[in-house]
Amino acid sequence: MPDEQPPRAVETLSFEDALAELEDIVRRLESGAAKLDEAIAAYERGAALKRHCEGKLQEAEARVERIVLGADGKITSGPADLE
Repeated sequence: MPDEQPPRAVETLSFEDALAELEDIVRRLESGAAKLDEAIAAYERGAALKRHCEGKLQEAEARVERIVLGADGKITSGPADLE
């Protein structure tokens, strides 16, 4: 397709955009319609998207773990105790 733009760099994608693209790749691969070279490239991009999503989730988890409920009932931020 001549109008098709190259895919955006994975590291620039939001979690939601990366996940949506990953889901699209899975659907295309499951359909079996892609040629072998296209399927391999899609699989490689999918693996990169998966790693990116996992990293974004780990970042979010670390941020949530830093939220602390004080004795006075106030929610504050504090250092994450990841142990």
